[in-house]
Amino acid sequence: MEVLLKSAITCPKCGHKKEEEMPTTACQFFYDCENCKEVLRPKEGDCCVFCSYGTVACPPIQENKSCCN
Repeated sequence: MEVLLKSAITCPKCGHKKEEEMPTTACQFFYDCENCKEVLRPKEGDCCVFCSYGTVACPPIQENKSCCN
């Protein structure tokens, strides 16, 4: 399975959506919405903002690996 490196993050506060490149060497714990300036953090149980608000889970999760270790 090919690992996807782009994911569209949707802000839960204002609904703004933007495609972003996911890091492959670290988790992204914070994301600033460029529209409303809300700072997004992962939901409880998720490892990063892409797993919580993105259209595609982060690369380690896509590979069935443990994230952030």
